[in-house]
Amino acid sequence: LFLFLLPSRVGTLYLTATHSIFVVNEAGVRNETWVLHSLVFSAEKQAATPSGCPLIIHCKNFQVLHFVIPRERECHDVHLSLQRLSQPESYEELYCFSYKPNVDEVERRQEWDFLDLKTDYSRMGLPNSLWKLSPVNRHYKVSDTYPADLFVPESATPPVIVGSSKFRSRGRFPALSYYSKENHAAICRSSQPLSGFSARCLEDEQMLEAILRSNPCSDFMYVVDTRPKLNAIANRAAGKGYENEDNYSNIKFQFIGIENIHVMRNSQQKMLEVCELRSPSMSDFLEGLESSGWLKHIKAVLDAGIFIAKAVAEEGVSVLVHCSDGWDRTAQVCSVASVLLDPYYRTIRGIMVLIEKDWISFGHKFSHRCNHLDGDPKEVSPVIDQFLECVWQLMEQFPCAFEFSERLLITIHSHIYSCQYGNFIGNNQRERIELGTHSLWSHLWTNHADYINPLYRPDHSQTQGLLRPSTIPGSRPGFPGIFLHGVCMFSLCMRGFSPGSPASCNSPKTY
Repeated sequence: LFLFLLPSRVGTLYLTATHSIFVVNEAGVRNETWVLHSLVFSAEKQAATPSGCPLIIHCKNFQVLHFVIPRERECHDVHLSLQRLSQPESYEELYCFSYKPNVDEVERRQEWDFLDLKTDYSRMGLPNSLWKLSPVNRHYKVSDTYPADLFVPESATPPVIVGSSKFRSRGRFPALSYYSKENHAAICRSSQPLSGFSARCLEDEQMLEAILRSNPCSDFMYVVDTRPKLNAIANRAAGKGYENEDNYSNIKFQFIGIENIHVMRNSQQKMLEVCELRSPSMSDFLEGLESSGWLKHIKAVLDAGIFIAKAVAEEGVSVLVHCSDGWDRTAQVCSVASVLLDPYYRTIRGIMVLIEKDWISFGHKFSHRCNHLDGDPKEVSPVIDQFLECVWQLMEQFPCAFEFSERLLITIHSHIYSCQYGNFIGNNQRERIELGTHSLWSHLWTNHADYINPLYRPDHSQTQGLLRPSTIPGSRPGFPGIFLHGVCMFSLCMRGFSPGSPASCNSPKTY
């Protein structure tokens, strides 16, 4: 809401192959603003006015730039150039392949060794007598969207794993996401079964039985379907659906009710429109925010994570989580539960490990969901945005429990969309292209002092063990935190132009 308080600036807009650069041309002022073309979500050319032709640029990290270009023809040329430059058709056109910081090839390769997920599993006490590292998906032969290395129950044989994969959408069989060495409870994840109305699979039933037996402290396990029940029932007509409790021994089934990617995309758009209102009253803002449904969806994701975390920490019960394909809602709730359960994931290094494990490694479709390439707009959805928003909401309730500040969340969010680093390129581990690109995690760690939360107290009781947040109305912040904070942070850095005070531009000098 601070977007509209800044004065306009006169300057020159340059377009390069990778950036739009606005340079202020005023006496005593030297200010440059660089915006990656990969961050541009849309460029809107409006009808000409007496002062020039307005061009509004909306960015994927919620920056909104408002230019007024003197001549309509020049505005038209800039608009067409931005449309092409912001919608690459192949991975090779992305910025990560031309980004060349001042490091040699040895250092670049070392960046990719900074995070080792086997170290995180080792921290959990794995492998052990109950869980093993399986080579079954080496070369991605069983599931091409899963990581090559997966932990499965010790008793799960390759025929059982392969048989289960054939009964799961996209071959995404149940695999370990989180393990509690204190009570042996585990969080596993998969895709929906291909059960239809009556189909069953002995190997899939044996796989769930193996997960149950891997927790000697419990005689049952939860199966959490994160979808609304009606959606899951509708999937049965397509030969998919959910587990029949009559066919699986000792499971308790739980529907959560998180909406699909299309609902979330529309909700975020409505929420952003509210955030961009010009001088709204507080009642108008709150009414618009409520009608967007955004906070309702954030609450649903948090509630799912809370249920799973309590099942593991308080009941000592293992949980299998899935949605449809197991790479959107499943990633959200597994990672939220991990943040609630484990203080390590509330550190700077830990949150990077968590995103690497539950999002990148397990095949969240970053390039589709984040619109990295010119593709199907129906595949775009703010799934990772919602996870980061959930973490922000938890930070508001537990300010001493997180080593990192909101600045880290905003930076990660921006680079997920910027394509400056190779971490989020592609839709799964098999597709991910590291050759010639740099890693975000190493860069963040080098500058980790910039992201320290001054309120963090590692020896405080609040920072240890399970976090127990409240999501009842009035107990959480009533604002979409990371979005407003991200936009306002950018606006303050801009020192010049915003939707309410457009920047006046001289003719663009470079295309």
